[in-house]
Amino acid sequence: MSVLAVIPARLGSTRLPRKPLQLLGGVPLVVRVYQRLLSLGVADECVVATDDDEILQACAMYGVPGIMTARTHPSGTDRVAEVARDSRYSGVEIVVNVQGDEPFVSAAAVSGAISMVASGRAAIGTAAARASVDALHRPDVVKVVCADDGRALYFSRAAIPFLRDPGDAAIAGTLVRQHIGVYAYTPTALATWVALPPHALELTERLEQLRPLAHGLTIGVAIVEEAEFGIDTADDLAVANIRWTELQFRGHSPSLPNLSFA
Repeated sequence: MSVLAVIPARLGSTRLPRKPLQLLGGVPLVVRVYQRLLSLGVADECVVATDDDEILQACAMYGVPGIMTARTHPSGTDRVAEVARDSRYSGVEIVVNVQGDEPFVSAAAVSGAISMVASGRAAIGTAAARASVDALHRPDVVKVVCADDGRALYFSRAAIPFLRDPGDAAIAGTLVRQHIGVYAYTPTALATWVALPPHALELTERLEQLRPLAHGLTIGVAIVEEAEFGIDTADDLAVANIRWTELQFRGHSPSLPNLSFA
């Protein structure tokens, strides 16, 4: 099936100003994310979707294809949907949304999300990683509870599943899943998602994936072993640059194909 990967990018980040243009290994972060996706070989085409000329120009400097989208989009999902509607991509069967702050996104997470859609198990695919019980009490970690067939039952910043009895920690430890913000959709499911009105659950939790879930769309969750960290703050960026340098020193350039981040 033909796959289009879209990286939504905007300059309006509050915790890390001008985030897509911050440097990782001397190159703008959004370019590094594109390079990473390209190296995974999971998509037939990959493009950056932005609303800012600076980002578009930075992409052009490195030969990264970019598309200018409307400045009025409330979310990256809406930005991806605009690209998916472009006549140039009318034959695409699966659209993948990878955030512009995920330069270490794993092949397992992206291909897992795609497989959920390609197999027909769900109209929307995403991924989650096994997490420790400690993650239950961290609101910055989004958790997901899944049915036995891989369908998402609920996403939350709260402790789900709730550990009522500390004596059951071993059981809970097999159930805690940290959501990874990678999405794959059929074009129809993506168009349906952005056409839906915001849902009260989405607004309460500040989690946009609760909108399609609450309206009855099936979200399939691929389980992977580990979640790669994204970049939200200046501290995250500093850690990412250290990791990048270490990978370079070990001879594993993350911009090249067939890499392992082990």
